[in-house]
Amino acid sequence: MNIVTKATIDDVAALAGVSMKTVSRVVNNEPNVRPATREKVEAAIRELSYRPNQSARSLAGNRSYLLGLIYGHPSAHYVLDIQEGVLEICRPQRYELLVHPAIHRDPNLIDEVTDLILEKRVDGVMLTPPLSDNMAVITLLKKMNIPFVRVAPTENKSASPYVETNDEEASYDMTCQLITQGHTRIGFICGHPDHRAMSLRYEGYKAALIENELPLLPDLVAQGENSFESGEMCAKQLLGLPDRPTAIFAANDDMAAGVMMVAHQMGVKIPAQLSVAGFDDTPVAHQIWPSLTTIRQPIRQMAKKATDLLLKQLKGKDIQLPASMLNSSIIVRESTGPLVAVKPGKPK
Repeated sequence: MNIVTKATIDDVAALAGVSMKTVSRVVNNEPNVRPATREKVEAAIRELSYRPNQSARSLAGNRSYLLGLIYGHPSAHYVLDIQEGVLEICRPQRYELLVHPAIHRDPNLIDEVTDLILEKRVDGVMLTPPLSDNMAVITLLKKMNIPFVRVAPTENKSASPYVETNDEEASYDMTCQLITQGHTRIGFICGHPDHRAMSLRYEGYKAALIENELPLLPDLVAQGENSFESGEMCAKQLLGLPDRPTAIFAANDDMAAGVMMVAHQMGVKIPAQLSVAGFDDTPVAHQIWPSLTTIRQPIRQMAKKATDLLLKQLKGKDIQLPASMLNSSIIVRESTGPLVAVKPGKPK
């Protein structure tokens, strides 16, 4: 019986003609290795199918080579995009990812995060909304001297490196596009108040109305909770008005999908009688009918940039603030269109 022996760091060093320390530096992607030497070591690693022992690597470097992603229950699509973006950057650096959901209003949150860091020995942490604005967690990470980076914070941006997107500007642009199509009664469904980034989307909507000299009417604004069900509830509120809106802009796609469901049930034609727009460009945006006009966030790119910032901190590099702004973009589909004039005697 053939016994396959696993290559060791000694084997790699011997084949490449370098020291074990040099191999270790290449494996850990450390600087100050000459390109020619790095190429020889990487060629030897490939030839021998060498896989470093993670436990030994951790002990040698006094690190776990584990990053923690702590998120506060956003949509599954959002978490998946963030996770894939993180892995795309951290795996080539031979870091692994621990994904941990948390409830940001849980009274035991600080103990939970403390236990996570101590038990799993994560080297660095990434926080997504709404945890990226949780100052108690931020204070804890600073106290424990754990490098961290935040995704889309809206407050205390000087507290850490971060990445963000232009939620307010993108929302402004979407509202202006609806106005350009002739809509003057535009309903808006706000996102969950605990997600402060959602408030920026409302600010963009307001700014567009003001810029175009349209009134901000309280009865055209409904409070959602980021869910499909809350979108349905808000749609019934807005479409039940005597003078209902001709367009509804929801702060996320799930709520926009809820609006479209109610419109279909009421016999309101989209987009002939009602234009509907969302935010995020989740899979539901092109799965529903008609397909949803929305705003595409660069979620994966934000995750990649955030991971890069976190790894730079772990390598002792100084991160200058402000950090990166990555722009969202409007994706026009079938759910929005020009306002159709209503003929006299015809119901709206």
